Amino acid sequence: MRVDKFLNIVNITKRRAISEDMCKSGVVSVNGVVAKPAKELKIGDEITIKFLTRQVRYKVLEFPTLKSVPKSDQGKYVKEL
Repeated sequence: MRVDKFLNIVNITKRRAISEDMCKSGVVSVNGVVAKPAKELKIGDEITIKFLTRQVRYKVLEFPTLKSVPKSDQGKYVKEL
């Protein structure tokens, strides 16, 4: 699954366009390497997002089958490190 799509589906970003822009501007990295929006994720990958004041890391646990996941179910798919 694409990194921009994954960030949107598991409710880390509100819109896919936002996650795509974040990838293009270089604030999203996968396993320590800056990721393009089309970067394919695998289970176990670590996603790092660099915000202005902090840095957040997530670990991919599973891929959702639905187009939208309730925020309460976010823990099934990602784990904040």
